[in-house]
Amino acid sequence: MLKVRTRYAPSPTGFMHIGNLRTALYEYLIAKSNNGDFILRIEDTDRERIVLGAVDVIYKTLKTVGLKYDEGPDIGGEYGPYVQSERKILYNQMAEQLVKEGKAYYCFCTKERLEKLHSKKNEMGETFGGYDRHCRNLPPEEVKKLLTAKTPYVIRQKVPTEGFTMFEDAVYGTITVKNSEIEDQILIKTDGYPTYNFANVVDDNAMQITHVVRGSEYLSSTPKYNLLYEAFGWKKPTYVHLPLIVGKNLDGTVSKLSKRHGATGFEDLVHLGYLPKAIINYIALLGWSPKDNKEIFSLEELVKAFSIDRICKSPAVFDYDKLNWFNSEYIKALPIKDFVELAMPYFKSVIKKTLNWNKLAEILQKRVVTLNQIPEMVAFFSQVPDYDKEIFINKKSKTTLESSKLVLDVAINDLSKLIEWSYNSIHDCLISLAEKMRFKNGTVMWPVRIAISGKSVTPGGAIEILEILGKAESLRRIKLGLEKLS
Repeated sequence: MLKVRTRYAPSPTGFMHIGNLRTALYEYLIAKSNNGDFILRIEDTDRERIVLGAVDVIYKTLKTVGLKYDEGPDIGGEYGPYVQSERKILYNQMAEQLVKEGKAYYCFCTKERLEKLHSKKNEMGETFGGYDRHCRNLPPEEVKKLLTAKTPYVIRQKVPTEGFTMFEDAVYGTITVKNSEIEDQILIKTDGYPTYNFANVVDDNAMQITHVVRGSEYLSSTPKYNLLYEAFGWKKPTYVHLPLIVGKNLDGTVSKLSKRHGATGFEDLVHLGYLPKAIINYIALLGWSPKDNKEIFSLEELVKAFSIDRICKSPAVFDYDKLNWFNSEYIKALPIKDFVELAMPYFKSVIKKTLNWNKLAEILQKRVVTLNQIPEMVAFFSQVPDYDKEIFINKKSKTTLESSKLVLDVAINDLSKLIEWSYNSIHDCLISLAEKMRFKNGTVMWPVRIAISGKSVTPGGAIEILEILGKAESLRRIKLGLEKLS
């Protein structure tokens, strides 16, 4: 059996979309689950759409999520170069070979003629069926004359006008298309660069790619690929088309995932505070289901569990609530040291003094869903926000303005006597205060927490917050709370 070889072949035309990243992930998993090779190839033949810096985004993203490729532009390999613009000579040679064999031809039709052809068919109510093969059978002497005059041309493949082209897809099964529905596709454009389809086939064959993995939107173009394989007499790869990723619309329907559904780029999601490992874990399940109900997978575990026969046909819904769950689970599982390191930039964006960062991280870690929530959650440690005294009232803990005033008055006195400022000493002091005043614990904790935070919802309770703030700052804030109630 041939060694499994897959390739991720992005075009450097912008950010890394979630759909592109899932394709890269599945290609990696197919290769590695079969002890094969995963190759990176940059497809930059569409020169007008190239975005400066996009290649670096590709490198950075793959490195960040752990998709280590075995061959690529920056590391080389046996089948390089791995940038299509550097393989231009090869494409032209292969296209000229097909022309000599009578399987392709020079087309000299101008852009204006093609536009008129398009308009005419529209006026007649016809669905545009592509090129009308005007130059397909030009006499050799006319072709020679036009070439000598350096008339601009493209090279088109001679596609059969009768019969069918059929192929097997590992996910969708047998797909059959009428050849009459396939136009004489362009292989080489007027600028000398190959079309996406042609370069793909030439490179996949040259690099011995065994499995071509891509989105189901490319199902309809696959017959074009196979006609090229047949024209060259090459072995066809195994096709693996992936289900569409869709997003939920406001009216309850779904449509292809786009920016209107929220962040759809990997870097955007990271910027919003999602962990790369959580993103990878989640998108692995967008179109693939494991044999059991397990949901949390490391990349290594995905390699062991992955198989093509578990890829689904139906569209996968990108659910941000589910991604939030994955992210929170990954955050909870982090060693505290790692969480502190991740959280520190967010801490310092709103807290300008030094606190016990480990203690702060401990009360946050089990409550944080995305890292970008941290500033809002911890800002009160820097400064108590302005709040209305009515917030002291809490029916659940039976706290009133009067009881709150009594509690804070006694709390200042009792807490100020503490020699050791620790969680246990603070806890014992406040519990003793509740017993002394014959209040429930909640009736004491609520007004203390309001006074020191100015918020009804906080990460951690009153005792944890007091410990982190320190004795002097805690007493200062409780005094301010008491003044608000006076």
